[in-house]
This record gives sequence, structure tokens and C-alpha cells, in this order.
Amino acid sequence: MKWALLLFAAGLLLAADAPEQPVPFSHQLHIGTVKLQCKMCHPNPDPGESMTLPAASVCMQCHSAIKADSPAIQKLAQFAKDNKPVPWVRVYQIPNYVNYNHRVHLNAKNVCSDCHANVAESVRVSREGDISMGACINCHQKKGASADCSFCHELK
Repeated sequence: MKWALLLFAAGLLLAADAPEQPVPFSHQLHIGTVKLQCKMCHPNPDPGESMTLPAASVCMQCHSAIKADSPAIQKLAQFAKDNKPVPWVRVYQIPNYVNYNHRVHLNAKNVCSDCHANVAESVRVSREGDISMGACINCHQKKGASADCSFCHELK
């Protein structure tokens, strides 16, 4: 498993190589069937760079009554009771040398699927969207945003 995580972090795993999460979660069910909005579980707090990963307490807003007897939900309830973060395994990670702000992209009318592909259809999330520099530059050019290096990178 450690090797898989290292390869995944290096961007060498394929879309089929979805990491195992501490609690199973289906975006297909929550977004597709239940029609939750991404921002309900992934808020964008100030200053807006990152969308957060959901806290167990957010999940328990619904799951205190829905599927509460499920072993996975009971595990989630324990994280919430202990006030501990769920150790979600990140699927998408932008390098530290890239200045990226989700809020700027959302305000420019981009949607989650622009970068994260078909997450809403995933039972188990894998890295389907291309967040490489080439993909970002192509998108910037297509949408008329700056593709100047200093737009996304701090130049010394």
C-alpha cells in the first residue's frame, strides 16, 4: 500500500488505481442520486486556495439518522465523537510551487468537473482529471486567461 501511495503522489498511478479511503464514500450516490452540492462537503474557506476535505461532523449532519447502523457510518461517528479528522487519502495534490486558488477559478465560472473529470459519477474516486501544467495552460488559453509563467508560479 505504501508503494501505491508513493506512486500515486508522483502521478504515476492510473485512474483505475483509486486509493482506499478510511471510510467508503460514493460521490455517485451523494452527488448523482442525493443531489448534494460539492461545496456542502468541500467548503472553500478564506483565503480560498483549497477546498477542504469533509470533517466527520459534516457527514454526521445527515448520517446521524441515515444508515446509522452501518459499520462504516459507525466508524465515521467515532471520528466525530472523538473530534478527530477523518484520515482521507488525497486524490488530487497540486505541487507547492504552484499558486492555485479554487475561489478564483470558481468565480471565473469554472466547475469542479473541469479539473476533476467525472467525480460525480465515481463510486470510488480516482485521479481522472488532468491537473498537469500542460492541461492548465491549454485551459487558460481556451478560456482567455493569462498563460504567463508568473500567473501561476512565483518567479525569483
